[in-house]
Amino acid sequence: VSGGLHGVGVSVVNALSQRVAVEVRTDGHRWTQEYKLGVPTAPLAKQEATDETGTSVTFWADGDIFETTDYSFETLSRRFQEMAFLNKGLAISLTDERPDHVDEEGKPLSVHYHYEGGIVDFVKYLNSRKGELVHPTVIDVEAEDKERLLSVEIAMQWNTQYSEGVYSFANTIHTHEGGTHEEGFRAALTGLINRYARDKKLLREKDDNLTGEDIREGLTAIISVKLGEPQFEGQTKTKLGNTEAKTFVQKVVHEHLTDWLDRNPNEAADIIRKGIQAATARVAARKARDLTRRKGLLETASLPGKLSDCQSNDPTKCEIFIVEGDSAG
Repeated sequence: VSGGLHGVGVSVVNALSQRVAVEVRTDGHRWTQEYKLGVPTAPLAKQEATDETGTSVTFWADGDIFETTDYSFETLSRRFQEMAFLNKGLAISLTDERPDHVDEEGKPLSVHYHYEGGIVDFVKYLNSRKGELVHPTVIDVEAEDKERLLSVEIAMQWNTQYSEGVYSFANTIHTHEGGTHEEGFRAALTGLINRYARDKKLLREKDDNLTGEDIREGLTAIISVKLGEPQFEGQTKTKLGNTEAKTFVQKVVHEHLTDWLDRNPNEAADIIRKGIQAATARVAARKARDLTRRKGLLETASLPGKLSDCQSNDPTKCEIFIVEGDSAG
């Protein structure tokens, strides 16, 4: 799959580089061509015979165009690790051959990434730094619609922390601003968890539904969709716009997560209890904020210091006593 929009990626690299060297192994031979300032220096050259396949592109960015051509090993390393997680079984090696970039032993900085578990390993990696887990296994969902050239992989697991970490990708591009695939995931998760909680009497009739934020507290999730024709909003490619992605992800999450909850009732109950605790804390925090604001209003209005704030907004449950003198009160 490709994350490109206009098919000009390598052309732009060539245009912004002092030199580009391309080597392709295909059709039983090695083929090479070089470019200088975007122009081929010679025709495509057929080299020796080989059974190998693959492509290598080497470029030297133009220092007259870019402020800096000093690449960050850490930034590249993080991105390549991310790509290895998102492409199950893919092996990526990165070696920094610059003489002034070495490790403590004086060797070139080098990393190698390879994850047979794909995004399941991604979730485990992220949760390894987040303390205890609510349930031991990572929930793993995969589905494909070949007719619409659409597939989705989802991995998720709750931990005991209070923040959510939902990360979405489209054709391996990190969609920081979310988009339709993330909207479908959130909608399906919120609706399904609430229905399950009520069916199993974990939420009482008088209880309000859990909000999406309640349910996602402590959740670590990776949503990776791959589309034949991705539609991104804006040039930054940080938000997916394909409408079919929302309905597809929503349907897949509903079907697969329903099955998982039914097969794992104990873990399902733990997840819902985590959400109920989040809702209880949210309501308590709101009441505390409201009380603080009311007290602030009383103080700024210069009301008598002996006046106590009411404990309820329902007039039928409140009364006021008027007495004469401090001792009588």
